Amino acid sequence: MTNKEKYKQAFSVLRPSEEFSLEVNTMKKTRNHRPLSVVAASFAACIILLGSAATAYAADVGGIQRKVQLWLHGDQTQAVIEFDGSGNYEMEYTDGEGNVKQQGGGGVAYDGHGRERPLTEEELLELLSDPEVQYRDDGTVWVYWFDQKIEITDKFEDGVCYVKLDNGEKTLYMTVKYQNGYATDTKKFVSPWEFN
Repeated sequence: MTNKEKYKQAFSVLRPSEEFSLEVNTMKKTRNHRPLSVVAASFAACIILLGSAATAYAADVGGIQRKVQLWLHGDQTQAVIEFDGSGNYEMEYTDGEGNVKQQGGGGVAYDGHGRERPLTEEELLELLSDPEVQYRDDGTVWVYWFDQKIEITDKFEDGVCYVKLDNGEKTLYMTVKYQNGYATDTKKFVSPWEFN
């Protein structure tokens, strides 16, 4: 007789107790109910996840909004800016007289290969911090940059004006053509024939 047959014969007379078999049956019943509760919990988690994703999507439909402090017309102003992700923005702010104003804009940049791409949010915010030239109804011309308000009406010669701007951190050399744009540089005045 082989070892296997000897073990079989020795243990064949042994029978499990009733308590043991009852415990095995109880475990089988419990095990059958667990997957149902796991499935229900998984289903609930999926619904919560999908619900929160739909809420996040719905909140982002209009683009990304930010509240920022920036300098407009020489005054520090709080504005709400909405970026659409395509290089454009819309801004709403209250001016010094309490009027709600809206402004929008955007732009593109070119990479090293000449391909056009939309401006990023950071580039748009930097664009909003550029100097502004304003031609008023009374005939005066003003330059606004951060907290500076400079009247340049009498500084034009042959339709061109040169203004050095300094805010303590940055210096800009600005060339203004009367009602025909302006250019800035951090090192020198731009020649009038180099732009527009």
